[in-house]
Amino acid sequence: MIFEIKCDCLDLKQTLFCGQCFRFRELSQGEYDGFAGDKYVRLSQREDGIAVESPEEDMEFWKEYFDLSLDYSSLMDSFGRDETLKAACKGRKIRVLKQQPFETLISFIISQNNNIKRITGIIDRLCCQFGEKIESGYAFPKAEALAGLREEDLSELRAGFRAKYIIDAADKVAGGETDLEKIRLMSDDEAREELKKIKGVGDKVADCVLLFGLYHTSAVPKDVWIKRVNAYYYPQGLPECVGQYAGIAQQYLFDYARTDLKDTVFKK
Repeated sequence: MIFEIKCDCLDLKQTLFCGQCFRFRELSQGEYDGFAGDKYVRLSQREDGIAVESPEEDMEFWKEYFDLSLDYSSLMDSFGRDETLKAACKGRKIRVLKQQPFETLISFIISQNNNIKRITGIIDRLCCQFGEKIESGYAFPKAEALAGLREEDLSELRAGFRAKYIIDAADKVAGGETDLEKIRLMSDDEAREELKKIKGVGDKVADCVLLFGLYHTSAVPKDVWIKRVNAYYYPQGLPECVGQYAGIAQQYLFDYARTDLKDTVFKK
């Protein structure tokens, strides 16, 4: 079934391809499909929102996935009190997705020192090899499907040094040593330290998991672009107007820096 959802702040292309998820593709202009966990969806951009082609029983999942209960228009008004953020928000309608924790953890372990094409390829091969068959593809594998494997079992993924980190993460989650739902309830600092007990997880990967997988909207993953923005515009820290949504503000600043500013302010 196709469901029309009105939303004045959701650009599918900007949201799905800004580096926060890796299982969607563009079919044609304004048309997309992809997976989250064990669910498949087709999406179309509309002037006043999106169209979602999905079984009716999955619609609440997709509404939650796109965080449609959060009023982004009010958030943009708040961000607009800062001139740099006002410029970053102009023309952008990026929503931070509420993704599944284990999928996010593994995806960002794979993302380390990697590019989007290779990340997507590794994740696709991981799902094909270890995920359950679902409509139009494969589900993201559960921790239990990966726990106990050896590095050579992941050789077909061509994940390189990341294979041992994938296995360690799966072992810890499946065995209960890392309880992602308990971590969700911790403070940013406590949660970050818990996630860093997994091999290969440093501050950046941990903050990506916090923001994109555990909905810690105050977590700010710091890649090279955000470090440049902070050094140039916010040496004393992000402005007060971001409140508890510093992670969402970061996503706008990240996209602004790598597109609008890359050949001017941050020209090499």
